[in-house]
Amino acid sequence: MRMADLSFVRKELSADEARFIYPESIVETSGLIPERPGIVGQPRAMRALEMGLSIASKGYNIFVSGDPGTGRTTAIKLATASYRNDCSQLRDIAYVHNFSKPDAPVALTFMPGDGRQFLNVMKTFITSLTDALIAQQSDSGSLEPAWLKKYCDLALEKIASRFPDAEVIAHLKRVGLDIVEHVKTFSHWDPSSLRNHRFFLRYGVNLLVDHSHTTQRPLIFEGHPTFANLFGSLDLPPGQPRDETYLPFLSIHAGSILEAAGGYLVISAEEMLNQEGLWEAFKRFLTTSALVIQNSAAYGIHTAGIRPESVPLLLKVLMIGSDSSYDAFCDHDGDFLKLFKVSAEFDYTMPASRENIAGCIGFMNMIADDEQLLKPTNSGIAELLRYSALLAESRDMLTTQLSLIADLLREADYWARIEGRQQIDKEAVLRAISERDYVSSLTESRISDEIANGEMIISLSGSKVGVVNGLAVLDRGSASFGTPTVISATVAPGTEGIVNIEHEAGLSGEIHDKGLLILEGYLRKRYAKNFPLSIYSGIAFEQSYAEVDGDSASSSELYALLSAIGEIPVRQDIAITGSVNQMGEVQPVGGINEKITGFFKVCKRLNLSQHPGVIIPVQNIKSLILPYEIIDAIEKGAFHIYPVESIDEGMQILTDRPSGIRNQKGHFPVDTANRTIEDRLKSLYEISRPQN
Repeated sequence: MRMADLSFVRKELSADEARFIYPESIVETSGLIPERPGIVGQPRAMRALEMGLSIASKGYNIFVSGDPGTGRTTAIKLATASYRNDCSQLRDIAYVHNFSKPDAPVALTFMPGDGRQFLNVMKTFITSLTDALIAQQSDSGSLEPAWLKKYCDLALEKIASRFPDAEVIAHLKRVGLDIVEHVKTFSHWDPSSLRNHRFFLRYGVNLLVDHSHTTQRPLIFEGHPTFANLFGSLDLPPGQPRDETYLPFLSIHAGSILEAAGGYLVISAEEMLNQEGLWEAFKRFLTTSALVIQNSAAYGIHTAGIRPESVPLLLKVLMIGSDSSYDAFCDHDGDFLKLFKVSAEFDYTMPASRENIAGCIGFMNMIADDEQLLKPTNSGIAELLRYSALLAESRDMLTTQLSLIADLLREADYWARIEGRQQIDKEAVLRAISERDYVSSLTESRISDEIANGEMIISLSGSKVGVVNGLAVLDRGSASFGTPTVISATVAPGTEGIVNIEHEAGLSGEIHDKGLLILEGYLRKRYAKNFPLSIYSGIAFEQSYAEVDGDSASSSELYALLSAIGEIPVRQDIAITGSVNQMGEVQPVGGINEKITGFFKVCKRLNLSQHPGVIIPVQNIKSLILPYEIIDAIEKGAFHIYPVESIDEGMQILTDRPSGIRNQKGHFPVDTANRTIEDRLKSLYEISRPQN
């Protein structure tokens, strides 16, 4: 057998290999299905939450990271539930007038419920005081300091006996002294003025936190953390005169930090990052465990130097954000990890174990029951599980974004009712998926139209030199779809190496740039061992005007480059995806199902007479969860999927000729693709090197 005959065995997926389903029996074989499952498939995150909530030491705040829909909010509610019955740390918080320094209102704390009682008692005291002043004026015609002092001493001592806290008693003494000091002022007022005068508000109470009816530790979700929403605010009217009616303590309003005191505060990391100066202010609070209510200068609000007395607080903070926001905090603030010692990371996938499958089924049944949806059948549940695997991009995994499964269940219920079904079965779920695809496919349809009418130039038949059809995924909101994209390469003698045209045009990301550098490494290792690599090559994504990033097209680019170097025509009815390393090994990529489906739709739209197909990394077989229509086409021989491990395998499929393996002498066999490419590179070197 000649060396040229040695070639890789051409592999092609059968319909059975490409097919993936969950059998209807999965409902019966998955074990005990919980009626009301908790958080499914997040053991690490739940363990981190449990630890962080159990440790009361300073700094054990929790950063909850992960994608939306993975159960972060629900997990926080469930994890905190067992701790919320302990109300021992709750305190009512109030502000009262500072008689010596009105700009610095005094903070008072009470046991739960006592704050409301103190407020009511002081209201009664003010009413009784004005009544007594009016009566005394009417009886004697004047107000005597001795009488007023005696009256206040008796009334305030009675109040002090109910509220024996030292700070409260001290405040009541100051109230009594202030009243006596203003006896002459009262003497000049008529009864109507005494009854309704704003002056007496200074003896009142501004109750900011009232736990008189609280039965659990607070769990406050602050979805829009601003300075005012977090720290509270001061709404003192501008220009108010500084006289005896000047009462800054009444202008104080509580924010979510005060409302959550003694419990838990949940805030958005992204919102915290987006507000200039907010994190620094919040960090000061976490560091000192004391709250200072003060309007932000960023709002342009001036409060004439008002600074209420700080309030010491016990508070557990849980910050919800993405992985990138967590990294941003860690990278830009060295103190962040001292304040958030616990990281609860929510995964976006989970193993398709019996336990997790049972949890998912229980979740589906719970949503159906709670929202009075039609009952999902075994076939409907199996199809929903299949969709979950599709979102996870793995046959061995399921998505943890159960909110997306719930959405599909609701939509399946809608279409089942439209079609007059009594249950949510497989057909109802498939209808919901089909309708989703339809309503979100406007951009996809436009691209398909452009290919069909020739506006987007793409060849899907025959063979060409230096041109291949790559596969890309385009995102449009929550929807994504695959589409073919033409990748071309040209080669000439030179020393510039591979020129990334996208980079030169400012349309290439860093990962894509790296991918092209890898191609040069592959050429040197594979062919240019004994001579310099001397080429000028331009690689471009034709009719592409958006930024290109990622390395999922690097194998496509390499095929185009090898075709151009060797002047070897490659098939146009086969599209390609996969990244490549310097060894020539093809590596798995994401979005494999969208890419294959997108190419299939284009081929179907153009009614290709040939038998199109796609080349994918062999590792992506376990990611295949394809539409049933594609499986049917594979079964009929109308569509093909070629899994490859190396560039040599892919070149053999694209060129219909052996790639070639080096013999013992280090030479590629004659008439192989690799021999042709190597010979051409040698000739380019000879042309490029200086002549003596």
